[in-house]
Amino acid sequence: MKVLVTGGAGFIGSHLVDALVAAGHAVRVLDSLDPQVHGPGAARPAYLHPAAELHVGDVRDRAAVRRALGGVEAVFHQAAAVGVGQSMYEIERYVSVNSLGAAVLLEAIVERRAALRRVVVASSMSLYGEGAYLDADGALVYPKLRPAAQLAAKRFELEDARGRPLAPVPTPETKPLQPTSVYAVTKRDHEELFLSVGEAYGIPTVALRYFNTYGTRQSLSNPYTGVIAIFSSRLLNGNAPVVYEDGGQTRDFVHVSDVVRANLLAMERETAVGGVYNVGTGRATSVLEIAQALAGEIGTGVAPRVEDRFRAGDIRHCIADPRAAARDLGFEARTELTAGMRELIAWLRTQSAVDRVDEARKELEARGLTR
Repeated sequence: MKVLVTGGAGFIGSHLVDALVAAGHAVRVLDSLDPQVHGPGAARPAYLHPAAELHVGDVRDRAAVRRALGGVEAVFHQAAAVGVGQSMYEIERYVSVNSLGAAVLLEAIVERRAALRRVVVASSMSLYGEGAYLDADGALVYPKLRPAAQLAAKRFELEDARGRPLAPVPTPETKPLQPTSVYAVTKRDHEELFLSVGEAYGIPTVALRYFNTYGTRQSLSNPYTGVIAIFSSRLLNGNAPVVYEDGGQTRDFVHVSDVVRANLLAMERETAVGGVYNVGTGRATSVLEIAQALAGEIGTGVAPRVEDRFRAGDIRHCIADPRAAARDLGFEARTELTAGMRELIAWLRTQSAVDRVDEARKELEARGLTR
């Protein structure tokens, strides 16, 4: 099958390209080679599979998108401007690249709908906002963001109206969406645009909500990428990783190989068409645990610095409920965090990075987004 991967020169996209080529598919990549991700004057990344046909272009460029879709039977839409913090002040760019880009791609997909056998769109756990919780009586609740007054008092865990703690539990796809950043809103746009257009035109479409993906090839010089890459960039430059709140906030860290496998299953399984699926492990790991593990393994002698400050829009806990993906996709995450981190750290030891984290923090502080 001839397959298009938008954003296929990036972190997740390039791993997906490898897997598609290995499965015997002819793969075309459309990627803008964004300097923030790939560096200034970026050329074709050395890691991009040599069998992949690269089209350098923007998903907002109608002509480039139409050329890239020529002869294609399946589309994986991975391209997006990534970064929760930056999205809160580069609002126009994020909405343009992500939401307008999705619209331009979809119009071209509709033109070629008779040839398309499957479309898979990358969504995100960020559109949940806070995850799911149990209240003091054992009832499932979906709380909103923590009040600023509570955070200012350094009470970081979720509480009910009477001040009783809420207990985090895995978050199902049925949770009401409460995006808390511009980036999250645009990922909701991705998901809803693709599914509604797919339904209207009879284009088999699947949306995958990625949880915190980690692995090799993640951009280490982009200060708005995943927390593992941000911590790694700091440590590679002999600087302390900065952990907000008390470090007890938890996330679901899923290895890129598992995310790739979920995409391949979404392409193959008829039971997935029209569905939205969490792609995660169902296991919680604290941000401080990750920072400490990286600091210990990279061996710079620098310990994480825990600040009791908080960032506007940050959530406390969100972990995947993976049961729907297991039922309809036959997907289950296979890579344990210890094994995945071991592979990542071996790769990190071969890398260098430009540490722009302080620059990014100053941007957020100047706009009152950290307190």
